[in-house]
Amino acid sequence: MMNITILNLYDSDYQLWLENTINQLRRGDFQAVDWQNLLEELADLGKSERRALESLLTRLLEHLLKLTYWQSQRDYNQAGWKKEIRNFRIQIKKILKDSPSLKSYLREILQECYLDARNLLIDETELDASIFPLEVLANLEEILDENWLPDWEAIGNNSEKCN
Repeated sequence: MMNITILNLYDSDYQLWLENTINQLRRGDFQAVDWQNLLEELADLGKSERRALESLLTRLLEHLLKLTYWQSQRDYNQAGWKKEIRNFRIQIKKILKDSPSLKSYLREILQECYLDARNLLIDETELDASIFPLEVLANLEEILDENWLPDWEAIGNNSEKCN
């Protein structure tokens, strides 16, 4: 009966399964550990961190694009956009502090996240897609730098073309 409970614990009470597994590992009771589910959980942790970074980077880029190209809303919204930019950078920095090796992952996904952010912004603003360049507006170091913001005056006086 106890073995059935332990085997079903992962599905019936995740928190209890987790506490039980931690205790088994601490005691060195490796025979009792539910290795299949533990390995799956460990693999998912890495995926979860990557998904979080991808989401944060996309949102960061989206707000940098708003600040740079959405001229008609800039005066009214730029304080909020800058706050969000800082918030996303802080969250990314915290993840990278715990897992510095994920910075290379950010480099891999930068262009993809940028294009996602660009498309989201095109949908939100209904601005002409040609306003937004296809290439990322800065390198990763600048994008993550807490003091860097795009120079929207220098980027050009693109006129907004709303539909």
